[in-house]
Amino acid sequence: QVQLVESGGGLVQIGGSLRLSCEASGISISIFPMGWYRQAPGKQRELVAVLTGGGRTNYADSVKGRFTISRDNAENTVYLQMNSLRPEDTAVYYCKITIGLLDFWGRGTQVTVSS
Repeated sequence: QVQLVESGGGLVQIGGSLRLSCEASGISISIFPMGWYRQAPGKQRELVAVLTGGGRTNYADSVKGRFTISRDNAENTVYLQMNSLRPEDTAVYYCKITIGLLDFWGRGTQVTVSS
């Protein structure tokens, strides 16, 4: 059974940093595409960053240069380093793994950037 558990969210001031973690169980993540998404109140869930099985990355324009996605295969964990946080980054952040035609999601972690 594939499970993803996000952690690392919290309350941070403008310009601060957070590192989100997404620990996987039931599957080795090393070869599968993984991504971080976020959903703000009243808005649709949107892509933040993806990391392919081959190690390529892609970012939403709004986070380029500020966020970094990475993976630790030994820890079976994907990370999202978030720097220079802005109020508009406030959202619930979710990680997702794609295995074939199936997507598995975590339950999310709240990030709040105070102004």
